[in-house]
Amino acid sequence: MTYDLLIIGGGINGCAIAREAALNGLKVLLVERDDLASHTSSASTKLIHGGLRYLEHYEFKLVAEALRERERLIHAAPHIIRPLQFVLPQENSVRPWWMLRIGLYLYDMLGGKMTLPRSRGLRATDTAYSAPLRGGSRGFVYSDAFVDDSRLTVLNAVDAAANGAEIAVGVALDSARREDGVWRAALSDGRAIEARALVNAAGPWVHQMLGRLGVNAKSGVRLVKGSHIVVPRLYEGDHAYILQLPDRRIVFAIPYQGDSTEIGTTDIPVEHPEDARIDAAEIAYLCDAVNAHFIRQVSPADVTSTWSGVRPLYDDGASEAKEVTRDYVLELDSSGPPLLSVFGGKITTARHLAEEALGRLAGPMRFAARRATRDRAFPGGATGDFPSFLARTRATWPFLGDARAERMAHAYGSMLADMLSGVTDEAGMGADLGGGLTEVEARWMREREWARSAEDALMRRSKVGLHLTEAERATFAERWAALS
Repeated sequence: MTYDLLIIGGGINGCAIAREAALNGLKVLLVERDDLASHTSSASTKLIHGGLRYLEHYEFKLVAEALRERERLIHAAPHIIRPLQFVLPQENSVRPWWMLRIGLYLYDMLGGKMTLPRSRGLRATDTAYSAPLRGGSRGFVYSDAFVDDSRLTVLNAVDAAANGAEIAVGVALDSARREDGVWRAALSDGRAIEARALVNAAGPWVHQMLGRLGVNAKSGVRLVKGSHIVVPRLYEGDHAYILQLPDRRIVFAIPYQGDSTEIGTTDIPVEHPEDARIDAAEIAYLCDAVNAHFIRQVSPADVTSTWSGVRPLYDDGASEAKEVTRDYVLELDSSGPPLLSVFGGKITTARHLAEEALGRLAGPMRFAARRATRDRAFPGGATGDFPSFLARTRATWPFLGDARAERMAHAYGSMLADMLSGVTDEAGMGADLGGGLTEVEARWMREREWARSAEDALMRRSKVGLHLTEAERATFAERWAALS
């Protein structure tokens, strides 16, 4: 079998490139040895943002690009991306008021025309924002957006597959070599395939993959671990906080799963991609960070869940992990059949990265690349105004109940009509495997979203697993395995 493009890695960058390439008419095969978004792409802070703190390191181009992408994405996927207001307290700030005011002005200006509200100062009437804080009421309010990162990754793959790409999950690249003007590759499922070009989107394993391909990298990579904790809700409201720490880092506190607060992230240099595990010092650091700002205090004993990811940041020579650029670098080796390697990147700019990747490949592959995804909605994104869509969902399928209707509306958007076609009552949903996730939804995840295990379904295709006990998760796994 011969493909135009073989993509290694099913994280956000690999899936975004697969989508862009398929929509450009290329014959695409993406291989992922584990699950889609099983590593770094499901371990982000879950934000679509320009990166306010990047301005401090003069990353103006990155911030402008990310803000433009933020505007595109909130319209392209309103079911899994929602606007989020951030409060930036000034009390005990390590940065002067004027610096923050100028930074926020630049943040508003760099992205051009924006749908989200622009920044402003905290007002005396903003008691919902200031009441949870230990300090005073001075500070700022600005806008970014929250995203379900693993579902965004999966939806890139869904759109790629709908346009002809083959997504092979649980399949690794065993070997690949350049021969007779193509890449000849052996896959772990026993296939031998050919590809006109190869994309190395292996994330933290990008250097290891280059070594296996016998290619020397020109670019370096810094592996930086980012960890997050979840605690019972620290405050009321749907807004988030960006907290300044004495070491000049920032930590986010973000509403999560209705009754909890997500806190993160850390920046810890690591040696190996497999080092994606939170340690006690990180938990203590994040607890101390919020305790310095919030009236409600937390301890490590309050942590209900955690996640950690290793970010493959492009090595720009910065001395500290917090200063390393979050921009990406695409390295093209066209000494034979093209090899494009991806260094760095972030969730927000993955679509733009994919567009640039196809532009870089167009010359050596001799095709005319077009900007195929710039104004394209993601699968399920044709909801219009989301609150109105949610109201219609509850009215159309009242048997779902309010909480499950909201979860499924967010997860599937306008695809719900396809999933629930012909379903008129609770019995039509099939057995409940646990947490309200029924046979109908489980089969959708298996057949349309490449979910192979109970963990894929509970933790990446949904977050239902966060609300189940260990015994309930075990029961779910048994029922999942028994699905025909």
